Amino acid sequence: MTVPGPTGDDLVEIFAALSNPLRLRIMAVLADGRDYVSHLAREIGVSRPLLHMHLQRLEAAGLITGTLELSDDGKAMKYYEVTDFSLHLTASALAEAAKTLTRPDPGKGPGPKEHS
Repeated sequence: MTVPGPTGDDLVEIFAALSNPLRLRIMAVLADGRDYVSHLAREIGVSRPLLHMHLQRLEAAGLITGTLELSDDGKAMKYYEVTDFSLHLTASALAEAAKTLTRPDPGKGPGPKEHS
């Protein structure tokens, strides 16, 4: 049985999320293990609001997940970790994914499936 790969839209979102150097650095830090927002911001050297923006983009692409937990002193802490994903890209896999694109050019508005 063949498991379908990511759709064209999935790949566009994943590539867009990974196309930013700061998001690649976030992925590299999280690849070593889960971390909470404040520590991650200090580790990378960015503000928490900027970090949140990038974390949201990575989470929307399905590359990381966040969970809210309470610390021993009752403080809410958001932890992020890398999801279990694997991308194997070949020319034929990209060609198949391209056939499923609903927005061939995101800059030019909605694609055919979005006109309902």
